[in-house]
Amino acid sequence: MSAPEEEFYSEERWQNWLDRLREEELDPEDEDSARLLLNLQDDVAIAAAKILNAYDSEAVSESEAVDELADIRDVVLAEPAFDDEDKLMLVDGVQTSLVAVFYSAEQYVADGVADDAPVMEYVRAAVEAEAEEDLDRALGLVAAGGTRVIDGDELDMAVLEEVEYGLVTEWVNGLDSLQSALSDPEVIEDEESGE
Repeated sequence: MSAPEEEFYSEERWQNWLDRLREEELDPEDEDSARLLLNLQDDVAIAAAKILNAYDSEAVSESEAVDELADIRDVVLAEPAFDDEDKLMLVDGVQTSLVAVFYSAEQYVADGVADDAPVMEYVRAAVEAEAEEDLDRALGLVAAGGTRVIDGDELDMAVLEEVEYGLVTEWVNGLDSLQSALSDPEVIEDEESGE
């Protein structure tokens, strides 16, 4: 099995982002802090989008795509070593959003596009499942919706306007990053690594 020419994401890249977060004074109400966290999230979503594009163009096989996604997931979802509880909580929010990116991407590669409903219906059903405290089902529905996003279905974030903040809003936020990454997979400059 030949390894893909391109490394989609590295542990070093993730650590560089975390180092930047350690150095910054983070305030989620502050625009610069919010942008830094969103860039961190989008950067990972772009890596996932590149794997999906490589899979769709048959540059990587199904098993290679699944392995690449699992490698990135293991790096990104590992608990970071932060002394600052507030920063740890902010990174945890990003990680929670990215859970949906990984689940959606893996489901898309393994099972294809969920075709029972449009993405918005999956999101509404996930909100209901969360209200019933069925979080596994809620994540499954968000991931199914995510396969629709990967396939080009339009996710309108207005769907969450009336929704109480919770896991589904975090997960759908991740799908929004994935949607942006798929439409414009430009690498976000990570100043620390010089990439």
